[in-house]
Amino acid sequence: MSKYSEILAKQREFFDTGQTLDPFFRKKQLQLLKRAIKQNEQAINEALRLDLNKAPLEAYTTEVGFILQELGYMINSVLRLAAPKMVLSPLIHFPSSTMVYNEPYGSVLIIAPWNYPLQLAFAPLIGAIAAGNCAVIKTSQYAPNCSKIIAKIISETYDPAYITVVEGEPGASEAILEEKFDYIFFTGSVEVGKSVMAAAAKNLTPVTLELGGKSPCIVTENANIKLAAKRIVWGKFLNSGQTCIAPDYILVSEKIKDELITQLKRFIEKQYTSDPLTYADYPKIVNERHFNRLLRLIEGEKIISGGKSDRDKLKIEPTLLDEPAADSPVMSEEIFGPILPIISFDTIENAAKYIKKRPKPLALYVFSECKDDQKYFVKNVSFGGGTINDTIIHISTSAAGFGGVGDSGMGKYHGKASFETFSHSKTVMKKGNWLDFPYRYHPFSDFNLKVVKFFMH
Repeated sequence: MSKYSEILAKQREFFDTGQTLDPFFRKKQLQLLKRAIKQNEQAINEALRLDLNKAPLEAYTTEVGFILQELGYMINSVLRLAAPKMVLSPLIHFPSSTMVYNEPYGSVLIIAPWNYPLQLAFAPLIGAIAAGNCAVIKTSQYAPNCSKIIAKIISETYDPAYITVVEGEPGASEAILEEKFDYIFFTGSVEVGKSVMAAAAKNLTPVTLELGGKSPCIVTENANIKLAAKRIVWGKFLNSGQTCIAPDYILVSEKIKDELITQLKRFIEKQYTSDPLTYADYPKIVNERHFNRLLRLIEGEKIISGGKSDRDKLKIEPTLLDEPAADSPVMSEEIFGPILPIISFDTIENAAKYIKKRPKPLALYVFSECKDDQKYFVKNVSFGGGTINDTIIHISTSAAGFGGVGDSGMGKYHGKASFETFSHSKTVMKKGNWLDFPYRYHPFSDFNLKVVKFFMH
């Protein structure tokens, strides 16, 4: 028996004790996690600095604070979400009552990425706990310090038969996916997501896939250009562009393109200084392989601003590219770095056509003061989620789910959506015995049919 088989076997034993079925047990476990996150905040900050050079403010807004916000919602909501719900029964089945019960799947596998290593491990875990599951978290080998702090928090807080961590190491993902988990939650690239889904299909294991893609940012002639530039720079270069919902490219009205570029340059310098490579709080690229890939994307392109790099520090300047070809590598691959192509359009209809020629994006951003323009893109372009007149922030609310569509993913999480993702909704109808509808039984007649039609209409 492999170590992963042993882990899963112990979790099944724990799950079979029935402890996780108690909503009050789940609430207590969420409270324990909240306390552990707060107690380890300094260690989390240190790990994020070592792995990605994240500053404390960025670490809090995108990792610690995000997790605490999600925990707060779920702690306050878990008892309500877990309670059985009565729904209306069809008149033809009178007398009857119908209840919907949310039950946990069992043991779930959470495969977390390296770019937001804490947030993207703990956010789905919160949903898994709230729904009453046991869980195995597989961390990324590319964020080793964060992996260690995740393992420390989990091992000091929970029985490993309930929740445990498998730290990132070469081949670990492939090996653990051979096991028959009851649910798999994966965050990562499209290509790896396909492999995860293929592995899950062998066991008919349900999955949630949080992937990526090329998320467009549209700036119309009616936009507040100065504010748009400021918010685009913030959202794009957060975590040095290593964000699945970062703006991947800008589509800008040809009437305001030059002005937008001027403002983008201005806010890059304002936020990251005139020399971003020496700015202490500018995040680094996660590893040399990724660093080299990003440099290859720049090759042969017209650089408007930036383009310099520091291999020793694994940093690349915020870089603006002018009108790359639609079939160029930088427009064919998800960038996942501090490179921002800028492409002009003449009409919003043509901008939408440009987007729709590509796989459905995980996110879409529209900067415009015109409500008709805003509505046009929301109505006519399919995307996972988005923001009007800002970037990134739609992911921050626990009141609404987050997820992709098409190549950008399947399934949702955050808040109520997380609870629903990690729960099986079980419908139970209870039929009364004091009245029995006679017309459904053989022998059938035309009169039986008329009566049935009346009650089912």
